[in-house]
Amino acid sequence: MKKKIILAGGSGFLGQSLAALLTQKGYDVVILTRGASTERNHVRYVHWDGATIDTWTDEIDGSHAVINLTGKSVNCIYTKKNRDEIIRSRLDSVNVLADTILTCKHPPKVFVQAGSLAIFGDTRNLCDEDAPHGTGFSADVCKQWETAFFSRELPSTRQVLLRIGFVLGRDGGALEPMIKLTRYNLGGTIGKGNQYISWLHIDDMNQIFLAAVEDDRMTGIYNATGPHPVTNKEFMAVLRKVLNKGWAPPTPAPLVWLGAYVFMRTEPSLALTGRNCVPKRLADHGFRFRHPDLEAALFDLLGKP
Repeated sequence: MKKKIILAGGSGFLGQSLAALLTQKGYDVVILTRGASTERNHVRYVHWDGATIDTWTDEIDGSHAVINLTGKSVNCIYTKKNRDEIIRSRLDSVNVLADTILTCKHPPKVFVQAGSLAIFGDTRNLCDEDAPHGTGFSADVCKQWETAFFSRELPSTRQVLLRIGFVLGRDGGALEPMIKLTRYNLGGTIGKGNQYISWLHIDDMNQIFLAAVEDDRMTGIYNATGPHPVTNKEFMAVLRKVLNKGWAPPTPAPLVWLGAYVFMRTEPSLALTGRNCVPKRLADHGFRFRHPDLEAALFDLLGKP
């Protein structure tokens, strides 16, 4: 009998990529979605609202693992309504999944929670898992998120939290708008360009999730990012090279603010801030990245010359 893995909030960029890998590995994959219950590409989709107990909880009992990817996208303007929804969507899903696991006759072996490196705030200091936490809205959300996840003792279920970095992948995710700008010769340095991007290839992200599920030694908090963060200036230069584009003028911070609010309808701080994070605990654990070099990773995703 196949082992079942639940991907809560797995309908997005990360979830779809992970579901494909898990299916390939022979797992029975169930995605909890706010959409209608259905089945496609050998994956079952089960409706839930991300906050309340309902029939979806039957899928948790007897499952091998639960991976929670739920949360309103931070790619929005931080109005009070959006801020409240960003916080609520994260905390509600963590709490209702923990409540459900505690009532299972056969609880999952592991509960993997997606978190964020934003907990370190806007900093150029090197951050491993033990680095000081930052300040501001995004960091505060992450602190509440992690506190909620670890506030429940789950006696039969191992708990792993992955602080996820800037995941590079095809057809979606945070890289897509940067590719579009670069192809229109607008791929210059953003702001001062000294803000760090802690990046990793989608294949490495999937392998980290897989390790968290399959390796009983993994527990607690891990920085899920590649070993070689770069500045925005460095990142954009490599992206232009990979896309065979020449120099592009930098975008000063005031224009970033204007473009973010008026045209992209998102928070400018997402482009103007960053953090310099490394995956110390994964390295100590012996995890090997398949794509540690940025140029090679982008060529793998976007096509070799």
